[in-house]
Amino acid sequence: MTTMLEMPRVRDCAVYLCAYNQQGCHAFAITIGTSDHAHCETFTEGPNKAGIESVIAQVGACKRADCRHNDGLECTAPAITVGPDQDTADCLTYELAG
Repeated sequence: MTTMLEMPRVRDCAVYLCAYNQQGCHAFAITIGTSDHAHCETFTEGPNKAGIESVIAQVGACKRADCRHNDGLECTAPAITVGPDQDTADCLTYELAG
């Protein structure tokens, strides 16, 4: 299990339509996935920018239990990348465990 200080950071986000993306993700923490997709659940569009300017987002939870970086629904990757894949905002670090 990781501690808050060890939570993986969002190294890069290429989803420029997201309100939290201001030259990087500035949500305090993001949630990744549903049981069948590695979507960034924190993604939101809107005319106003959101988040905390001094914060670099971290992965608060990951619902993709089948990811090789997942341990008890916590992300164990050192950092993740978010960008378009199957959807507007997906975790591109997701890898099927095997």
